[in-house]
Amino acid sequence: MPISAVSVRYANALADVVTGPASPLKPQDATAELRSFVATLQGSPELHNALITPAVPSARKKAVITRITDRLGMSKITRNFLYVLIDHRRIGSVPEIVESFEQVLDRRLGIEQAEVISANELTEQQRTALQAQLARLTGKQIRMRFAIDGSLIGGVMARIGSTVYDGSVRGQLEALGRRLGSEI
Repeated sequence: MPISAVSVRYANALADVVTGPASPLKPQDATAELRSFVATLQGSPELHNALITPAVPSARKKAVITRITDRLGMSKITRNFLYVLIDHRRIGSVPEIVESFEQVLDRRLGIEQAEVISANELTEQQRTALQAQLARLTGKQIRMRFAIDGSLIGGVMARIGSTVYDGSVRGQLEALGRRLGSEI
């Protein structure tokens, strides 16, 4: 999903708060709290509609946010951030803002995101080995997101930024075909 400049601004503002030296909230805790809020929001179309409709006054929306954050045990910082989104009519963009927030934090903490595509679900041992291999190749910490592509015969493909590491069987067969073709 493409991320808007507005989402990046909100994400940067929250990242400034949670990475500050006096912040009582750790960045990973803020991420977890926001994810749980997004899951709650996406799990209830009625809640989503009530929070995004302009017919409901901001004070009522904030009261709903307070009840949700209290039930989820969320921090005051996260609750206040959600209030800001209500005030600026951006609560409907919270999934995009959370995605942007994760990317901003990763960038600030020196973590690279890898999109990993495999033919089948990887075991935890395979994921750990792959993460170590990608970290060794890039020299950075890696956070992986996984997807399954049934069209792959086997193996995995990993995309980190604009670089693609193709360890799929199809990719290896294509590379072998190119080498054989160049030797003729």
